Amino acid sequence: MSQRIAIVGAGQSGLQMALGLQAKGYQVTLLTNRTPDQVRAGKVMSSQCMFDRSLQAERELGLNWWDDSCPPVEGIGLAIPHPEQLGARLIDWAARLERPAQAVDQRLKMPAWMEAFAERGGDLRIADAGIDELEALTLEHDLVLLAAGKGEIVSRFERDAARSPFTAPQRALALTYVNGMTPRTPYSRVCFNLIPGIGEYFVFPALTLSGPCEIMVFEGIPGGPMDQWAEARTPEQHLAESLRILRTWLPWEAQRCDNVTLTDEQGILAGRFTPTVRHPVMTLPSGRLVFGMADAVVVNDPITGQGSNNAAKCCKVYLEAIVARGDRAFDAAWMAQTFASYWQYAGDVVNWTNSLLTPPPPHILALLGAAGQAPALAARIANGFDNPPDFFPWWADPAACQQLIDRHLPQAA
Repeated sequence: MSQRIAIVGAGQSGLQMALGLQAKGYQVTLLTNRTPDQVRAGKVMSSQCMFDRSLQAERELGLNWWDDSCPPVEGIGLAIPHPEQLGARLIDWAARLERPAQAVDQRLKMPAWMEAFAERGGDLRIADAGIDELEALTLEHDLVLLAAGKGEIVSRFERDAARSPFTAPQRALALTYVNGMTPRTPYSRVCFNLIPGIGEYFVFPALTLSGPCEIMVFEGIPGGPMDQWAEARTPEQHLAESLRILRTWLPWEAQRCDNVTLTDEQGILAGRFTPTVRHPVMTLPSGRLVFGMADAVVVNDPITGQGSNNAAKCCKVYLEAIVARGDRAFDAAWMAQTFASYWQYAGDVVNWTNSLLTPPPPHILALLGAAGQAPALAARIANGFDNPPDFFPWWADPAACQQLIDRHLPQAA
């Protein structure tokens, strides 16, 4: 294989792509701004709960290295507090996933993949990527992929206004990695809690540098009472703020946290970003092209937990398209067609995720309520996280949603 491919960014999609191309005989250069040891010693980067189809994309490449050590996520549950009865739940149900999910701390996973890439003969370069670096890479390589979701360079991809309804962050986000939380029984799960007008909280088992843990994810409406992370200046204050939120709005979750401690000083994160879809082709000053993938061009709010899942699935689409291209040039038309193939999937993820950032319409409230009476309906919603296109048309169409409810409620009765 004579073709040379460069990838900028060593996250889920960039590393999965680098190792996948490498296994197929391509000459691969990977550019990232941190060494494996710097990633290990740094702050947590995400919450990364990956569902079965995404894990399958890893398995196909032989990259499922944590199956025996990572605690499984076996289901999904939803709770909504009662608006008038403190400590009571208006909606409360859970359903098993058909196949388990898993969450491996990226500080564990990405350095291991980076080191494997280098050991297998890959060209790993530790450097910041600006326009000059991209120009140099396009001269040396047949294709340059930009898989970095953050940094100034990403803004060089033009925002797709038609697909990006938001112009500001919709949530104040925070992560807290903890030990000592009481596990959910009879099976482990992502526990979603929706607090109307305030925000969302979800929590699930994971694997971090020191072993099994739980990841707490907070999504506060900006300016609201769950948006006070700026005051939490130390790891201890961050943990205290996490527990304050649970005690105030979600006492059933607070009860699980009597003995929690931070996994490590770096097991916290707070920030915010605007969900955005960008046009996937960047034209450099020279006229040469850079092709964006995963978070570089489709970044969702983490409310639906799809970030790493999108990255794995985008990589799978792109990898198959690259291999199918053979020795032909990776031109603008090929890039547009390849992204369009991914968008057939990702468009539904974006629409579903964005819908959860706005107050739920009546048919969604009816759906979530009915799921508490109909286990098969709850299972249908839970398993949609593995493949969000399954939510359509009924998630967006009130009539189709009512038909779905009507089909399941008589069976439940």
